[in-house]
Amino acid sequence: MLLLLGPVGAFALNAGLPPPPPEVDRSTPTATAVGFLEAAHARDGLRAPHYLDLSRLPPETQAEEGLTLARRLVVVLDRTLWLDFARIGREPAGPGERARREVLGQVATTRGPQDIVLERVDAEGGPVWVFSADTVGAIDTLFQEHGSPLLEMLPPVFFTRPLWVLETWQWLGLAVVLVGAWALGRLGEAVTLRVGARAAGLTKSGWDDEMLAAGKGSIRYVLAGMLVAAGARFLKLPPPAQETVDLGARSIIIVAVALFVLRFLTRAARFLEAKVAQSPEGTDVARVRGLRTQLAILRRVVEVAVVLVAASLLLLQFEAVRNVGVSLLASAGIAGLAIGLAAQKSLSTLFAGIQLSITQPMRIGDTVIIENEWGWIEEITLTYVVVKVWDLRRLVIPITQFLEKPFQNWSKVSPEILGTAELYVDFRTDVPAVRAELKRILEQESKGLWDGKVQGLQVTDLSERTMKLRALVSAADSGKAFDLRCLVREKLVAYLQAQPHGLPLLRAEATPLPLPEEKAAGPALLAARASNS
Repeated sequence: MLLLLGPVGAFALNAGLPPPPPEVDRSTPTATAVGFLEAAHARDGLRAPHYLDLSRLPPETQAEEGLTLARRLVVVLDRTLWLDFARIGREPAGPGERARREVLGQVATTRGPQDIVLERVDAEGGPVWVFSADTVGAIDTLFQEHGSPLLEMLPPVFFTRPLWVLETWQWLGLAVVLVGAWALGRLGEAVTLRVGARAAGLTKSGWDDEMLAAGKGSIRYVLAGMLVAAGARFLKLPPPAQETVDLGARSIIIVAVALFVLRFLTRAARFLEAKVAQSPEGTDVARVRGLRTQLAILRRVVEVAVVLVAASLLLLQFEAVRNVGVSLLASAGIAGLAIGLAAQKSLSTLFAGIQLSITQPMRIGDTVIIENEWGWIEEITLTYVVVKVWDLRRLVIPITQFLEKPFQNWSKVSPEILGTAELYVDFRTDVPAVRAELKRILEQESKGLWDGKVQGLQVTDLSERTMKLRALVSAADSGKAFDLRCLVREKLVAYLQAQPHGLPLLRAEATPLPLPEEKAAGPALLAARASNS
């Protein structure tokens, strides 16, 4: 009976607070969640406490404590629980248990997960939705784990949201973190390189030097990305903002590591080539060319693999791409068959490049004749080969052609080559003298083109009018052989021009024929002419 006779205000919701302003809408769970976030972010002491069930607090402290609890709760929600309003009830009373209780989510604590709950309670004017008394009672514990006392010392202007989901103090803190991470990243890289250089100086191996050189420029970004990801944790960013910062930091680290690997591959290939060239095996030109070809192709294979892995790691950070990847894996058989058929030619070209690096029918620097063109192998990729033609043109040929069609490789085993110069001379030419002249030219006028190994002159053919001589010479490579052949041809022609019977002569025999009148007069006229004479 005493309870029934008691004042009505004793049973009102949050009796220690003034009446709620008209803009406070607590009719549905969605309206309560939206209104609370707006009021708490604005640090509105008149609206924010009305969204909390403060019935467990003395009425005289509800106004002051209510605003403090609202500030702390919004910090916890922004840091740990990003509300999905599509899943929050939009009706005053939901079906079943949701008619009086709506669970917004859970916040992890050291004691276990804590439910963030909205309850439908009776108030003056009808039932309203507020954060439950159990949730309000756990706010201080949640704030101790996920908040910071420094946030309560900042003026309200720092808690406004000028852009996106971040408050002003978070934008300022993020700028400080970015600048600090960039500066510390450069400082950390300088220290790492200096310490690494001193440590590398104590070793005889050059690999550590190449690794340090490749890491220059990449270490700073790796350190900066790690510092940004770690520093953002102190800013109590909302989950979407924290995920965005982590995504950017991971992307920078992935790209920096990929660039480091690519640089190290390039420098390692050059270092290995130089090391082999300086070793006793460096005099073997064929071995050096083979190693250079293998390194070039294998380096490109690894570079493609690194780029694909880095691109995959970057894309797999996005949920949509991961879902597509799962779908592709589910239909891997059909997808693999379709991709194999569509990319059959591309895959065959790729495998041809790998096969060429192993079998090495030609190498970088080899002299070849292909498509009726004479030149040198200048570049080998996974899909094509660039041939530098003698007149400085570039011939680009699919790499599969070198495995499917024949071609000439003049330096497969050794760059040394024989060259010929053919001359057509008269039958009365003094061949031994020409042979002696050839020897003199090679010994005295070859200008280093002749390697001193092979020289000879032979009669290789005869015709009804001329005799063909072939001068055989040797050179260290095809380029010198071509120049030497031209020189020998020029000098021997000059020598033959000075000989009385050097160049071919056209021989003809003339027989006298009777005049026409002599044929008409007959023998008598011929006898008379003879007697008169």
